[in-house]
Amino acid sequence: MKTRTHNHADKERQIVAVDLFCGAGGLTAGLSNAGISVLAGYDLDEKCRFPYEHNNSNSKFYLKSVSDVSGEEVSALFGEAKYTLLSGCAPCQTFSAINPKAGDDDERWWLLLDFARIVNEVLPSFVTMENVPGLEKQEVFKQFLDVLAQNNYCVDYQVINCSDYGIPQNRRRLVLMASRVGEIALPNPSEISDEKKTVRDTIKDLCCLDAGEASVSDSLHYAKDLMDINLQRIRASKPGGSWRDWEEKLKCECHKRTSGNTYTAVYGRMEWDKPSPTITTQFYNYGSGRFGHPDQDRALSFREGALLQTFPPDYEFFEADAKIGNHALGDLIGNAVPVDLGKTIGSAFVDLIEHHVN
Repeated sequence: MKTRTHNHADKERQIVAVDLFCGAGGLTAGLSNAGISVLAGYDLDEKCRFPYEHNNSNSKFYLKSVSDVSGEEVSALFGEAKYTLLSGCAPCQTFSAINPKAGDDDERWWLLLDFARIVNEVLPSFVTMENVPGLEKQEVFKQFLDVLAQNNYCVDYQVINCSDYGIPQNRRRLVLMASRVGEIALPNPSEISDEKKTVRDTIKDLCCLDAGEASVSDSLHYAKDLMDINLQRIRASKPGGSWRDWEEKLKCECHKRTSGNTYTAVYGRMEWDKPSPTITTQFYNYGSGRFGHPDQDRALSFREGALLQTFPPDYEFFEADAKIGNHALGDLIGNAVPVDLGKTIGSAFVDLIEHHVN
């Protein structure tokens, strides 16, 4: 893994940022690691407050819909900063290929235009967003690009595989970067990583667990219990294989029908020496994807999912005495922008200021 170094900008050249749709703070943490001062994050989910503020101590969480955020309040947060960044990773479910029924009657569809409205009102130095590749084909994305063009932004957007950028999962995402102070683009993957990080690189040192068991030293290292039939299925599963490897008696009825016979991307084990599949909000469910541990008879633990999303090993998602369900915890981790992708994005903006702006 190559390490890119920066001299953190002095106050006059410091980039300050506001993170819309901030979630648990993956993008904020990554931007901060790149030397950007993230002042605030906005999100509608109160459960994001603790992980966001606890792990990003210099950033304040605002429980507020982006549709209710004014350009005036964002400008007030930016103050007199010379270089400003507005990031906004709108909820991706409505643009996802795995959600074909979603459309423009879903209120989340239009949040991207609220992001564009704030850009138009504030005119930050830089803009970035990450989303699913399907967004690129939508009219709402073209409208977003029009707003950037009308305000003289240099724009670069591309669909990347996060595994090419040192992130240990095959996660394809549309990444947009825009600048009013010079041309901007993500660096070439070869500048970031000499080789792809693997599942082994990322989770091999964690203690072994049975399904339904939690580590005594890390409550996030907990694996969901399995029904007896699924325990039999995972024991019959091969790393990189599928349910087609099972005996007939273990196969689900839906997979025996013609309509389900070709869908093999469920009930699978990951492979140690490859990146993981995309970490979704259901990564802790063995039957929801290829989320079986490579050799332990269980699905991924929540800590393993967080590590594959490149959160630091000590990142905390809930207070010690809090009660948080699997579904909510899966959302916090699976919906996040991988921290190291945030760092790569932030580093490109910092490089522009440090080396290309007089």
